[in-house]
Amino acid sequence: MSRKAHGLRAWVLQRISAVYLAAYFLLTSTYLVARSPGSYEAWRGWLADPWVNLATGLFILSLLVHAWVGIRDVVMDYVPHMGLRVSLFAVIGLTLAGCGIWSLRILFSV
Repeated sequence: MSRKAHGLRAWVLQRISAVYLAAYFLLTSTYLVARSPGSYEAWRGWLADPWVNLATGLFILSLLVHAWVGIRDVVMDYVPHMGLRVSLFAVIGLTLAGCGIWSLRILFSV
């Protein structure tokens, strides 16, 4: 696969994830303004709904993909040394993966 194809794939992933993040934010904000859960149990019940849980899980994954593509582009543009670039990619990738696992673990324990 050519370098241009990788750039196009990253661009498309960034745009798709941005659209999902915006849609989730708007729909969730609208729901919470209209029907704000008033107690911990109500919040937990709302998040335990399978559709809300799935949508929130996809939100977390979209956020991680969006962050990875953005940070990857910055590192590729501003870190010329290949060894340092690879090391940064490893640290950033592991950090994002850890945050994603932690977030999904919390979400699916509801």
